[in-house]
Amino acid sequence: MSDTLPDYWDCFSIDYAAARQAFVAAATQRGAALSRHEHPTLKDPHGQALSVDVAVLGRADAPRTHLAISGTHGLEGAAGSAVQIGWLRADGGNPLPDDVNVVLVHALNPYGYAYDTRTTENNVDLNRNFIDHTRPTPANPHYATLHPHLIPDAWTEASLEAGARAVEAFRETHGADALFNTTASGQYTHPDGLVYGGSGPEWSNRTLRRIVDEHLAASERVAFIDWHTGIGEYGEPFFLCFNDEGSAEQAQAAHWWGADRVRDQRPHGLARPDYQGLVFRGVQQALGDRALAGAVVEFGTRGLQMRPALRLDQWLRFKAPHAPDAARDAQLRADLVDAFVPVSSVWRRSALAHGLAITRQAIAGVAAW
Repeated sequence: MSDTLPDYWDCFSIDYAAARQAFVAAATQRGAALSRHEHPTLKDPHGQALSVDVAVLGRADAPRTHLAISGTHGLEGAAGSAVQIGWLRADGGNPLPDDVNVVLVHALNPYGYAYDTRTTENNVDLNRNFIDHTRPTPANPHYATLHPHLIPDAWTEASLEAGARAVEAFRETHGADALFNTTASGQYTHPDGLVYGGSGPEWSNRTLRRIVDEHLAASERVAFIDWHTGIGEYGEPFFLCFNDEGSAEQAQAAHWWGADRVRDQRPHGLARPDYQGLVFRGVQQALGDRALAGAVVEFGTRGLQMRPALRLDQWLRFKAPHAPDAARDAQLRADLVDAFVPVSSVWRRSALAHGLAITRQAIAGVAAW
């Protein structure tokens, strides 16, 4: 293990294509077993294949696994990718315990990463897509009320102010926790809206299940991290653990990362939404009865000011093309990307340092579990 932090500019990449190239190069240098899952139809903006890449270090049949995913929310993948690349460069050359392996899944939602959006090619929030699509979808009864006010026809000061008034009226009537739950838990009725969970399993959903089946077939205990950005203090990690309250798996996660981080989380100081269709649940389902402990780990950016960025993502996708303005749209796109992966060296160094420490804790934890 190196005590020296890798240069952040060697770990963060300018776009999806550069990140994939850097990930593959770092994994190859460390002797990882690499596999690639190419999207069957879509290409990146350069005309190259979109893919989910997997690097495995250690015995393929090890009974203990650290599984880490980047890019569930597309453009947020730049941070998770940087942590994966940074760990490969700093620690990837060190031997793992014989019964432990590391499985790194790079750019689970490659379309979103390549096209600077959080959602998939079908505007699906992949982290709300892992429900049982053969059963009635989870209800979000208030979302339809808010939807017309969230994505305005024009992105202007006047329209944003009008939307803010409508959202504030909802908050005054129903409370801040209900507002957060409505806009974050997932909805399955508005394909052009926020946190849309889709009408069936996305390609990335099916791909992850194949990856778990292929690379975690022998895994009996799994330490899991799904890297994200947005929630929490600027550049600091925020943990969302979805193991059952009081479970042995939650106790493991608390032991690795600290009980104050893992238990009783209140994102943005609010009650945790009733999140539906999480990747965490999809991995749990794929593993069956085998033990999984872990968390979604966010790196904080703008706090509650992330709400306009979430809406801007959808506006750029669905409204801007009807009245394009190159100068405006370029500025708004830059603002969107910076909201989720700030260009600041302060933020990037902090995220990388925390990410390496959290990864090391997970690997040491699963080895001792």
